[in-house]
Amino acid sequence: MTKSKMRAAVAVLAMLGAVPALTTAAIANPMVGGAAMYPTKTIVDNAVNSKDHTTLVAAVKAAGLVDTLSGPGPFTVFAPTNEAFAKLPAGTVETLVKPDNKAMLTKILTYHVVAGRMTSKDIAVSIKAGGGTATLTTVQGEPLTATMKMGKLVLTDAKGGTSTVTIKDVMQSNGVIHVVDTVLMP
Repeated sequence: MTKSKMRAAVAVLAMLGAVPALTTAAIANPMVGGAAMYPTKTIVDNAVNSKDHTTLVAAVKAAGLVDTLSGPGPFTVFAPTNEAFAKLPAGTVETLVKPDNKAMLTKILTYHVVAGRMTSKDIAVSIKAGGGTATLTTVQGEPLTATMKMGKLVLTDAKGGTSTVTIKDVMQSNGVIHVVDTVLMP
């Protein structure tokens, strides 16, 4: 059974009272960082509950982007995990979250955001239409290149680094999150 058919079946059962309505949300979104992600909550509201995204949440707060990513959007966020941030050279995160480096931190974080709600299927359609690649323009202004490799969505940043989507299509009230394994650099 496909994911969309499963959602529809659970929604019908929920309407009939056979399954609690909360189950629909649980099936619609994967768990992220050991926490349920609710499609009725914003990107920030869900991210703060993920134990795998504490560094990202701290960085979003330091950059002053909480209000923006809590706003109506919609946004597509490629959310690096704590492990992704740990791949950066020692001291990088600590340096970036200092008030003097807010502009650079904001540039890096907004490079992980695309305006609009793009599901993995939407991105795959763009990749196919582009003959194997799709260019996504980030909120920061520079492009990300999306490709498919061995069935996985891979993003290539402006510096030639790559990041793989490890959890896709985590729906939010103001967009969608795709969890990535490497920090993207403008």
